[in-house]
Amino acid sequence: MKAGFVEKLIERLGRIGPEEVQNYFLRLAQEKGFLETVFNAIQEGIIVTDPKGRITYLNYAACGLFGLEPGEAIGKRLDERIRGLDWGSLTQSGDPVSHDIEIFYPHNRFINFYVVPLVMEERETVAGIDDSGRNESLKSKRGQPGSTIPATGQEVGHVMILRDITSSRRTAQETIESERLNALTLLAAGVAHEIGNPLNSLHIHLQLMERTVQKLHDGAREELEHSIEVARSEVNRLDSIVTQFLKAIRPSRPQLRPENVNTIVEEAVRFFTPELQDREIVVEQALRSDVPLLQLDRDQMKQAFYNMIKNSLEAMHRHGRLRIRTDLDDTHVVLQFTDTGGGM
Repeated sequence: MKAGFVEKLIERLGRIGPEEVQNYFLRLAQEKGFLETVFNAIQEGIIVTDPKGRITYLNYAACGLFGLEPGEAIGKRLDERIRGLDWGSLTQSGDPVSHDIEIFYPHNRFINFYVVPLVMEERETVAGIDDSGRNESLKSKRGQPGSTIPATGQEVGHVMILRDITSSRRTAQETIESERLNALTLLAAGVAHEIGNPLNSLHIHLQLMERTVQKLHDGAREELEHSIEVARSEVNRLDSIVTQFLKAIRPSRPQLRPENVNTIVEEAVRFFTPELQDREIVVEQALRSDVPLLQLDRDQMKQAFYNMIKNSLEAMHRHGRLRIRTDLDDTHVVLQFTDTGGGM
């Protein structure tokens, strides 16, 4: 509808017949229906309120965001329909306001809304009655017959424009978490390297001690050799933990080769033998001898078995029982870890 149509209609209201008035109002209704169709096609939510914060219009997108029904929401205060919305604080400044809120009904979402005052200019229409000079004083004060005089603006409500920013907000949170994880990974890698350096030194000094022990008499040498062997075994174990840890935090592409999965299981169990013995946990291995060779990355598969055994150790008390079984079905090799601990 062209600008000024309503003003011109008001100016001519006294000079047009009922049929023409009806046609004008039909045009107004058609224009209103067209605008509502446009607003309902917009993805952003639109809510219009009166000066007291009561809803006078809302489009389909706004209804969907807040789980509202147009028939129930019209005429109700907006802050009664949207929990956590402090409407008075948002509108008291009289300036446009942009803010983000988190809602939990009908779905957990993050919503950005932009609230702007709706200001209508008060205009006074002046019409002369005829050309005889009547009401001349009024015309001289307010202008020519049929003119409009701008006056002060009046706030008639607010328009709220709503956008669903859940996806962008969660992407930002995931980016922050990823950066934090990367920082922790770098820190952990640095710590692992720092642990690895003294382990290398321990290896060297154990070799030197072993050479010195060879010069001792049999009784003393045998006892010291046993102690050195235990120390070397523990150092090797720590070195293996550091190596596996570095591989875990720096994942690489699998290096696939034909491997016997039973052999990898046995190696993983041997790695935990000291801890298993210390806690008196019995390990039962039921490994089928006819399991075929599989294309595997040996190190990555071993790390997966380490994790399974470690989880079982953490779940069980002393004198627990861990059963590891390999089996075959028509198309797969099946590995099963069962323990006497709680949880899954």
